[in-house]
Amino acid sequence: MAPTSSPSVAPAGQHREAPVAVRPAARRPQWLGLTLALVSFATFGTSGVFASALLAAGWSAAGAVTARVGIAAAVLTVPALLALRGRAHVLRRTWRPVVAYGLLAVAACQVAYFNAVAHLDVAVALLVEYLATFVVVGWMWLRHGQRPSPLVVVGAGLSVTGLVLVLDVIGAVRVDVVGLLWGLGAATGLAVFFVLAAHSDGELPPVVMAWGGLSVGAVTLLAAGFVGVVPLAAPRVDVEFLGRTVSWVWPVLGLSLVAAVVAYVTGIAGTRILGARLSSFVGLTEVLFAVVFAWVLLGQALSPLQLVGGAVILAGVGLVKYAEEH
Repeated sequence: MAPTSSPSVAPAGQHREAPVAVRPAARRPQWLGLTLALVSFATFGTSGVFASALLAAGWSAAGAVTARVGIAAAVLTVPALLALRGRAHVLRRTWRPVVAYGLLAVAACQVAYFNAVAHLDVAVALLVEYLATFVVVGWMWLRHGQRPSPLVVVGAGLSVTGLVLVLDVIGAVRVDVVGLLWGLGAATGLAVFFVLAAHSDGELPPVVMAWGGLSVGAVTLLAAGFVGVVPLAAPRVDVEFLGRTVSWVWPVLGLSLVAAVVAYVTGIAGTRILGARLSSFVGLTEVLFAVVFAWVLLGQALSPLQLVGGAVILAGVGLVKYAEEH
């Protein structure tokens, strides 16, 4: 995802529109794409564990994510430049979608989500954000003529039902129109994440696209913080992390290297293989991973209803994958 962060659940976080050469990714097996996507959403799902330590110590959510995105961009600089050797022309040709990815899928998605949780319960904000799946399905239908089959529709219904159960939003009544609009903005940004990653030029290495998008996102988030759109509190103090008192550096590194570097690179690579629609459904597992990590590492127990919800999400994703293959 989108790739967003909260103390207990981590959401923040994929045919062609231009004639290009056949992408190598198109010839890769679906299982590879599915594996990369699951690695991506599992690592995105760790952000809640890392961010919870920082938030409890006085960091703002925007401060934590800006550090996450900025450090990840810096770490990817050398690998991206090495990957670009002899292919700088590819980045010059594709700079527009890379900038759009950074502005919309990274920065705008984060800012919209932070503003949504200022007006809504976190679970409700996440539920609205993950309506991105329907945005992707609608886009692929309207723009590319990929009309969803009855199986895809049923799978979508199952997935969203499972998401409601996992997030335990039954009975949540605090819905604010302004928060709802911000949540829909976050959903749009998340949908852009899947669509641009899937349609990006196959000659542009995933590490380069991730580096470019994260760099643009970091600069944008810093600018948003400078003008006061989001608070960038980041006190350099010791934090409580997994039952121990450690330097703030350790959760920041986890947030940057695991929940950003690995997550974005594998997410782009996996989405190129699976396509935007299927990847958007697989992306729902990010919430499931986040809840499981919170249970195992933070002791936040899962209810029977959440376990049922996880099974329903997986059933919905499996149904969509079956529909994609037949």
